[in-house]
Amino acid sequence: MTAYAIAHLRAAAPHPEIAEYIERITSTFAPFGGRFLVHAAQHEVMEGSWPGHVVVIGFPGIAEARAWWDSPAYREIVPLRSRHVEGDIILVDGVSDAYDPADTARAMRQALAGG
Repeated sequence: MTAYAIAHLRAAAPHPEIAEYIERITSTFAPFGGRFLVHAAQHEVMEGSWPGHVVVIGFPGIAEARAWWDSPAYREIVPLRSRHVEGDIILVDGVSDAYDPADTARAMRQALAGG
């Protein structure tokens, strides 16, 4: 099942280290089957607030996403970004092709009814 690395990064002043991070990050995906799904794109806030930028990277599964995050190649370049850009980053599993949100609603209703 596809998994995602999702980053909400706050706006930052341009810096040579950020440019280097961007130049090098794609090569860290290759061993783990990762690829950018959203990067350097405009977004439209429909509710709440979302200052900054969104990045979404897809991986074949959560194990590959974790392995990429923990990989020496990625850990080596993280400081190039983190010294200059604040943000929140999560890894999350996607849903299967058979996912039906009605099943989630049924389970919620059962829990609310005490059963």
